[in-house]
Amino acid sequence: MITPQSSPPLRSSDTSRGPRSTTTPRHFLRDDDVTPAEQAEILERAAAIKARPFSDRCLEGPEVVAVLFDKQTLRTQVSFAAAISHLGGFPLVIDGKLAQVGVRESIADVARVLTREAKAIVWRTYGQERIEEMAAHSSVPVVNALTDEFHPCQILADLLTIKEHKGTLAGLTFAYVGDGANNMSHSYLLGMATSGLHVRIGTPAGYQPSPTLLARAAEIAATTGGSVTVVEDPAEAVTGADVVATDTWVSMGFEKEKKSRQGSASPFARYAVSAELMALAKPDAIFLHCLPAYRGFEVDASVIDGPQSVVWDESENRLHAQKAVLSWLIERSGGQRR
Repeated sequence: MITPQSSPPLRSSDTSRGPRSTTTPRHFLRDDDVTPAEQAEILERAAAIKARPFSDRCLEGPEVVAVLFDKQTLRTQVSFAAAISHLGGFPLVIDGKLAQVGVRESIADVARVLTREAKAIVWRTYGQERIEEMAAHSSVPVVNALTDEFHPCQILADLLTIKEHKGTLAGLTFAYVGDGANNMSHSYLLGMATSGLHVRIGTPAGYQPSPTLLARAAEIAATTGGSVTVVEDPAEAVTGADVVATDTWVSMGFEKEKKSRQGSASPFARYAVSAELMALAKPDAIFLHCLPAYRGFEVDASVIDGPQSVVWDESENRLHAQKAVLSWLIERSGGQRR
């Protein structure tokens, strides 16, 4: 069971000479790093940027944004590289296998190097404690592009997609079925509760979210009018839902468990989003998947390639959501929005 750790103080510990920000940077390390009002601001900014793709040039210069990848990537690399370029900046993509952050050089020292040359740091890595340490030693915004515990930028894209198709967020019922202990489930709980949705997680016993994280999501939901529920019956989770989502049963880091997770005796077999399960949701329900998807396992081809699927809108919206979150963080950290 993954127990999320509380974020360390978000300030730079580098006291050496050189130009430093006079404003404490804002970071986006997990979904509840922004308030409901702030999340709404970011989503509004994303919609505005999507309507006028080159209207925000906060990275004009070009300013450099360091983008580090310790894990495999497609959508994250493409969307962040495009987002930074659209904002007028230069995406400095760093191969984590070559940099060996935390092995060849300490995370703190890497942060001290990057903050002298970059306007922001984006990192796709493993343990949440790694990105929290980066933020603790950074004087520029740090963005979580995925960790083992959270995937907050994906949730912003999902929320943008839901709002586009449903016209609203608060009060909708969102059902996620599959591995309830993975980063998507964790971020769905926090991020959707922040928007006031009623979040249902359908997952087998032994794969449920951290009780600490579930309590945090319930705390947020109590302030936004939403709710959070965890059930073992996938039909109970999906029935009457406005939005249905799933994720791969073999998240990065669990490749050794692929046979047991995708085999005939998989604990997730009855959580596959089939046409029959999808039919239990509302007739106008939409289907989400953060991708990559494995047809015939967590979702049937008839669902992901069917009329209720909005996964390609969702994938595109990574670009717009990431432009918005970078722009918002830089502005809140003392940068000028152009």
